[in-house]
Amino acid sequence: MEKNVKSFEDLEAYKASRVFRMFIHSKIVPLLLAKNEYDLLNQIKRSSRSITANVAEGYGRFHYMDNSKFCGISRGSLYETLEHCITANDELLISNDLLTESRTLFDKAIAPLNGYINYLFRAADKSK
Repeated sequence: MEKNVKSFEDLEAYKASRVFRMFIHSKIVPLLLAKNEYDLLNQIKRSSRSITANVAEGYGRFHYMDNSKFCGISRGSLYETLEHCITANDELLISNDLLTESRTLFDKAIAPLNGYINYLFRAADKSK
């Protein structure tokens, strides 16, 4: 596990996911709100919040495999949020530059999340 982890907030997977979530809420959400795209707005807010919430919830679980299950849900929400950004771009609600920035932050979030999930699987195997 990562060194000096005292809370889920110390996990690199959480930190990178939080940056992605905050980007969505500061850059994408206002544009959707301004264009009265309430359905997509609600979906992207919910999926982006689910990313960090599930990392936190998984961290609070007792067993490695419980934790990995929630991190898997977080991973799915990360992909879902990226898809909502793609949809927003396809429908000309956000610029190509914002979509590119979304993809960059997605890439920065998925790598440590995948690494954390792999760690959890290895730790579960060792504990058997």
